[in-house]
Amino acid sequence: MNIREIVNSTRDYNLHSHTQFCDGRAEMVRFVEAAIEAGIRHLGFTPHSPIPIASPCNMKSEAVGEYISEFSRLKEKHAGTINLYLSMEIDYLGKLWGASHEYFKSIPLDYRLSSIHFIPTQDGELIDVDGSPDGFIKKMHKYFHDDIHYVVDTFYQHTLDMIEAGGFDIIGHFDKIGFNASRYQPGIEEEAWYKKHLDNVIDALIASGTIVEVNTKAWEPPVGSSEKEAREYVPRLFPSAPTIHRLRDAGVTLAVNSDVHYPERISFGRKAAFEIIDEV
Repeated sequence: MNIREIVNSTRDYNLHSHTQFCDGRAEMVRFVEAAIEAGIRHLGFTPHSPIPIASPCNMKSEAVGEYISEFSRLKEKHAGTINLYLSMEIDYLGKLWGASHEYFKSIPLDYRLSSIHFIPTQDGELIDVDGSPDGFIKKMHKYFHDDIHYVVDTFYQHTLDMIEAGGFDIIGHFDKIGFNASRYQPGIEEEAWYKKHLDNVIDALIASGTIVEVNTKAWEPPVGSSEKEAREYVPRLFPSAPTIHRLRDAGVTLAVNSDVHYPERISFGRKAAFEIIDEV
């Protein structure tokens, strides 16, 4: 498949989805049905890849065969109605693991999405910093000695290392650390040192020609939010609107994905993201 051609020629796609094979909340077939109903012509499955450390959110290596088999069944069944693509959201764990690792050459992936979810603590233990803000704050206390500078510095350095290592087609939610970091320390994304990190990553993405995901998962309140929480919720895209404008001005190819975990949310936020892109 040619991802760049797809995202430059149509908006009827979603190339980031999570199903029963990782932390998604429904079986693959339900996402296919939801995509067809929403008018999506290109749907990519991206379970969190197997990784060499324990994680409740990542696909187990022994489930990869079943994943490929179910994908093949659905692709054949729905041929002519929707184009389905086999992929993974591959975690970058430094030199230990990433999209360029030999393991992924053995899997017939149509494309590769790569993201940072884990960073090492000051003691070297890999910790997932991608969860909810409340969970992130608890991990700051428990694992990172409340050193938010260390967490942000490490996240963005690993992002630069991931871009340099390559082996993937799309980078996922590359500024998501700002979402949790700003809950821990309000205003952090406006501080000069944080902006410098973001600038460095943007420059690296522009230079590398990497396709950049505009992730719309946080545009709507989380499932289970109370009425009050939903009313007070502030919509968020990854990256933010100013960064989208900068990337668009530089000619970077953008892929608008909903990072969907629930079938009914397959298109959530995508219209708003395209409206921001069209402003440029």
